[in-house]
Amino acid sequence: MQSHKYENHFINRSNWLRAAVLGANDGILSTASLAVGVAAASNDRNNLILAVLAGLIAGALSMAAGEYVSVSSQTDLEDSDLEREKNELATMPEEELEELTSIYIDRGLTRDLAHQVAVQLTEHDALQAHARDELGIHDLTRANALQAAFASGASFTLGALLPLLVALFLSMKYMVLGQYIFSILALAIMGAISAKVAGSDMFKSALRISFWGTVAMGVTALTGYIFNISVF
Repeated sequence: MQSHKYENHFINRSNWLRAAVLGANDGILSTASLAVGVAAASNDRNNLILAVLAGLIAGALSMAAGEYVSVSSQTDLEDSDLEREKNELATMPEEELEELTSIYIDRGLTRDLAHQVAVQLTEHDALQAHARDELGIHDLTRANALQAAFASGASFTLGALLPLLVALFLSMKYMVLGQYIFSILALAIMGAISAKVAGSDMFKSALRISFWGTVAMGVTALTGYIFNISVF
């Protein structure tokens, strides 16, 4: 008898991919935008490096903490719904069975077949059946707070290292242009890679993130030029 093989779908990667891609993109874009704004307002490399370092540290910690709180809140909500569902299964099993039957009828099954499916899934694991088909909660897509926080913070740090390296080694005369060029190239590559991993259109993803990166850095540079003052 041939054993069942589980396919490796792209959705299985969503837990860590979303946090990692968001962190890396934000690390590149926010830190480069900060560097562009400071460089447009001041020719002092020390101020620039200090600003970029501060942005890297604050951004990484903020991303990690925000991701942890967000995912933890989502998990708390899901756990609360699961606990409520568990109580309903214990106190009103017939109503819950009918509810599951109705769900399968809405998906296209006949009443008799929907009832049979509901009965068999309830006998196998009633809570899992209701979690998946009534609440939309599935083990494959449930996020892990610590995993998401680490992926987000670490990827932000890696992304922010590029603007930091540019700030350290590029001539201040070309700093604004250099930060823009290197960051847009990195963002486009990141967008293409994340699209490849997710199975979506690479060109569209790279173009989208390059456009919004240009807007963000352009606005920041304009602000720096208008005020022409150092943030320190």
